[in-house]
Amino acid sequence: MKIADLNTDFPQWYQDVVQQAGLAENGPVRGTMIIKPYGYAIWEVMQRELDARIKATGAQNAYFPLFIPQSFINREKEHVEGFSPELAVVTYAGGAKLAEPLVIRPTSETIINDSFSRWIKSYRDLPVLINQWANIVRWELRPRLFLRTTEFLWQEGHTAHATKAEADAKTRQMLRVYIDFIEEFLAIPLVAGEKTTGERFAGATQTFSIEAMMHDGKALQMGTSHNLGQNFAKVFQTQYLDEKNKQQYVWQTSWGVSTRMIGGLVMAHGDLKGLVLPPAVAPIQAVIVPIKTDPQVDAAAKKLNQDLKKQGIRVKLDDRDSVSAGFKFNDWELKGVPVRIELGPKDLAEKKCVLVRRDTGEKHNFLLTGAVKEVKAMLADMQTTLLAKRRTELTERTVAVHNYDNLKVAVANGFAAGAWCGAANDEAKLKEEAKATIRAIPFDQPEKIGACVICGQAGRHQVVFGRAY
Repeated sequence: MKIADLNTDFPQWYQDVVQQAGLAENGPVRGTMIIKPYGYAIWEVMQRELDARIKATGAQNAYFPLFIPQSFINREKEHVEGFSPELAVVTYAGGAKLAEPLVIRPTSETIINDSFSRWIKSYRDLPVLINQWANIVRWELRPRLFLRTTEFLWQEGHTAHATKAEADAKTRQMLRVYIDFIEEFLAIPLVAGEKTTGERFAGATQTFSIEAMMHDGKALQMGTSHNLGQNFAKVFQTQYLDEKNKQQYVWQTSWGVSTRMIGGLVMAHGDLKGLVLPPAVAPIQAVIVPIKTDPQVDAAAKKLNQDLKKQGIRVKLDDRDSVSAGFKFNDWELKGVPVRIELGPKDLAEKKCVLVRRDTGEKHNFLLTGAVKEVKAMLADMQTTLLAKRRTELTERTVAVHNYDNLKVAVANGFAAGAWCGAANDEAKLKEEAKATIRAIPFDQPEKIGACVICGQAGRHQVVFGRAY
């Protein structure tokens, strides 16, 4: 099956690539998805790398229940207002009506605070640094595979601290962990900053976000880190006895990224042939394709396969005899495998092989004796090249704007950078008329902000505007 042209029908191109590359398909319940083995393999590579980075900050993994008493959700006013439209609630179980409805986990701040209120008694118990890998259910009215689904996978970190300063530092530290992971590992450059009050996580005092630009110029929120202040601590009585023997409320954070990152990979790096996976995150970094069934070629391919594995390269020998070499080439290009190694009788006679690089399509002949070294070099160069290319695109498609007309034109093609006065009604106007939002208030702010590009009043912040998924 052909995939749509990403330049003329980007939404259909995305759906085609996700399904034909074997990443995921729709589940039987609207809004759910089945993550297929290849898609889940990408998630496992992400999970291993990010889990190590999270643990390096001192966090420990735990697991909390999927079912949350509705009374827990109702305790924090902003939290319940923010999540009410998305909640899935169980009212019957075991053949009987439940005494109290149960909410299927939309996020875990409430149920984790219930535990924290029992675990934390003294300043000696702090900080508490917890992470969990889990599934989440938020009822989605406009589903799209990986980007917006009723059920998705993620990690969510939750921490409790003795002071506001410690919570502030943790919120920013975890945002930095996400930035480093996504830029270094997924080769996707980011715009980082604080969310506006209107875009803030329900129940948080501050939300920091990382935003990426997709091929079509739209923003994809790749992750968030929230400073919860003492909001949840006060409603759940999460307190500790300080060094002066006084009861104090803890200060808290939460932070998370999800399988949405897989959708980001597709939309940031993909091309007319399908997926283009950065080598660091590719489940298969190199595939060996024998051109013809031949005992000598097969033996050489198996040896090369073993040599690459010994060097830590995730490699696959495609020895299928039911399809042609041309079919295999197209199949692995669709799946985004970074390097393809072609080996046929003529190559073997010259003691060579052909290396094909996925992102550029370039072909090179190398001696078999040096193939492992060349594959490693090609993978390293592809990783850095993809990030550099995306950085250039982000820079070129982020336009400085000075009035509302310029803003509306810019967000149709990418991001816009300009001044905002801080008024909520300007945000509402932007969303209604330009179908855009303020994606982030960058941390680095100029000395002179200028006039708000929406209303012309004195600007309070320099912000990044964009249309988003």
